[in-house]
Amino acid sequence: MTPDEFLDAVRDDNETALSRLGSSKSLYAATGGEMDAGPVLEAAADAEHVAAQTFRAWADDEPHEEAADVFDTTASEEDDHTDAVLAELDDYQPADDATGMQASLRGLDDTVERVGALVGRVLATEKSKEQLTGFFVGQADPQTASLFRDLNDDLDDQRDRALALLETVCETDDDWQTAKDAADEAIQAAYDEYTEQLEAMGVNPKPVC
Repeated sequence: MTPDEFLDAVRDDNETALSRLGSSKSLYAATGGEMDAGPVLEAAADAEHVAAQTFRAWADDEPHEEAADVFDTTASEEDDHTDAVLAELDDYQPADDATGMQASLRGLDDTVERVGALVGRVLATEKSKEQLTGFFVGQADPQTASLFRDLNDDLDDQRDRALALLETVCETDDDWQTAKDAADEAIQAAYDEYTEQLEAMGVNPKPVC
């Protein structure tokens, strides 16, 4: 399998989950229904903060040197993302609790699984960044919309680094399948949390046709 084939397979097999994570309901779920700028920014800061913690922990105990470097770079980017979002808030301390996808990622200790899951995480997170950008466009706040566009651009780099790393750590077809399963599970964990959050508020997570 090539990195491009891997990426296409993950996208195709998770098309429904990714589509729903990219819907306007995703912000509604993340904020508990509080669709104002403050709660939206707080939810974004929380997400960036716990992601940085996850990837820093991976970097600290990862035996594969190249993978550790990729995880460290990703953690630093997520730290920068946290700071950028917090700059839009007054005296907000992001939450440390990892739930959903991040809790799932923190349970991984195998290099191949971690790299595959990183790809899945990027694909899921791209959807939330698109919604954040759209929210602030709708709020007539082009500066904050531009901030989230920039953060989304970093995700492109994270995805490309992870895909390149897969070529190094995946030596067999079984390795590629292990990475694929981990990517699928990361996206599914994000989708499960989204579903649970909406259902807890009495909202149908499935689109009404």
